[in-house]
Amino acid sequence: MLMDSLSPELITDGLETRFIGQRVLYFPAHSSTMIAARQEARQMAAEGTVVITGEQTAGKGRAKRVWLSPRGSIALSVVLYPDVSQLPYLIMIASVAAARSIEMVTGLETQLKWPNDVLVKGRKVCGILIENELKGNRVAWAVIGIGINVNIRMNDFPEVAAMATSLYDELGEELPRVEIIRHLLVEMEKLYLSPGEGEFIYQEWRDRLVTLGQEVRVASGETVFEGVAEDVARDGSLLLKHRDGHLSRIVAGDVTLRNAG
Repeated sequence: MLMDSLSPELITDGLETRFIGQRVLYFPAHSSTMIAARQEARQMAAEGTVVITGEQTAGKGRAKRVWLSPRGSIALSVVLYPDVSQLPYLIMIASVAAARSIEMVTGLETQLKWPNDVLVKGRKVCGILIENELKGNRVAWAVIGIGINVNIRMNDFPEVAAMATSLYDELGEELPRVEIIRHLLVEMEKLYLSPGEGEFIYQEWRDRLVTLGQEVRVASGETVFEGVAEDVARDGSLLLKHRDGHLSRIVAGDVTLRNAG
């Protein structure tokens, strides 16, 4: 496979952002960009610092699952110092920015699955992980991790091929990862710096959710809920309508669309 190049210079040169992506740390291989970004955040690295690797060997998704990030994929983490009022919007910002950047570069239509997946044709192409540390009533730091399946063949990974796809598999050709990354960082900063209380971020995120209106099964910790995904609240939680008509508010969980098995 022809591997497209990644380097800090290719990412930052002429990048039209104020701070996100203006400092890039690149590793040809690393166990986890989240670990490296956490270390940067705890040392008060410049806001917007991006940690990126050509191959992630021990990446983690939500609920401590393994996240595959072989060569040809995008695996990056962004260091931010948001106000506590911005925390609920970080997953929305990252999801919408990832969806927009994929659409801009590929022309493919994307959808979002609550809480943190970007889909193409119903299969996962991108996952997002948010970590933060609070000190009293303020945010010490937050890190957004994003993994995108770009120039990889999912048939090489049969354990996830039924649920996941890649941009290569959808288009039949390799893509310049640096172009997707640059769009991603620009879109993320636009959303992060958007004025107001995040209303239009919430609205776009909500409008893109394929989950709403569907019969779903939600595993939250040891508890499993079933019902219709009625809506999402401003804080990002899912409002699930049960068969008896009452609503549950679910802050975090794994959703399965029942009609998709």
